[in-house]
Amino acid sequence: MRGVSLVIAVDGPAASGKGTIARALARHYGLPHLDTGLLYRAVGIELARGGGDPADPAAAERVARALRPTWLDAPDLRGEAASRLASVVSAHPGVRAALLAMQRAFAAQPGGAVLDGRDIGTVIVPDAPAKLFVTAPAEVRAERRWREGGGDYDAVLADIRARDTRDSGRAIAPLACADNADLLDTGGLTIDEAVRQAIALVETRLRRSSS
Repeated sequence: MRGVSLVIAVDGPAASGKGTIARALARHYGLPHLDTGLLYRAVGIELARGGGDPADPAAAERVARALRPTWLDAPDLRGEAASRLASVVSAHPGVRAALLAMQRAFAAQPGGAVLDGRDIGTVIVPDAPAKLFVTAPAEVRAERRWREGGGDYDAVLADIRARDTRDSGRAIAPLACADNADLLDTGGLTIDEAVRQAIALVETRLRRSSS
């Protein structure tokens, strides 16, 4: 690290590659990484386990305010069910407010951090010196999910599009590219190419900020 705090915000829609890129950036710069989507997945899974309705704002907020770090170790957080639940509960303003302080505290660690999600550069750490918005066409993202999990491609594509609509259309902290974020389209890139481009974009930002 450079001896100063470096916070990198990585945003983007489902299956864009933002998590893979964020983890690679964290390794490259020696920073802790937080997949903020896991927080919402944990809330959704815990609510569902208790028989709650993820569409109920009050119930979802109660679970979010009770969130414990150990919940993030649950093995089922990476599944599609958790992903769908997260997209629903994350639309509730009370849930987002309950998890805001936890995310900002992670970003405020000495030395900095890398966070990925849907509203990192716009809401969580709007002053981050480096911001990426990672995206890809819906068809490409659906094919990635389909290759990972199988099933019916058309259903996966419909789910991706529905998630995009929910994430971009919610009233609080919608998915959006921050005005000062660098856009990275991974549609035609390999993982290695996408990571190299991400590092190059961050390095350019850091050079500009230090000049």
